[in-house]
Amino acid sequence: MNKDPWTNADPQPGDFDVDLATIDARNVEFHEGNPDATLKILVSVEGEDAERLERIAEARGKKPGDLVAELLRDAERSVA
Repeated sequence: MNKDPWTNADPQPGDFDVDLATIDARNVEFHEGNPDATLKILVSVEGEDAERLERIAEARGKKPGDLVAELLRDAERSVA
């Protein structure tokens, strides 16, 4: 069964190649972007996990968000 890339939650590389090939270059704008831009992601932790996160962060003298960032960096290093 083929998945529809327009509605599939996980589009694959190449799914939109045919559509992109029809775009006229005059209708495309290029922007350098802002190197100082930031991205914030809201992570939802509830119940006992939220309480656990708060306890660990407090014990380490950090904010919960800083602790999550540290955990992500540590996890990435362990798989590299």
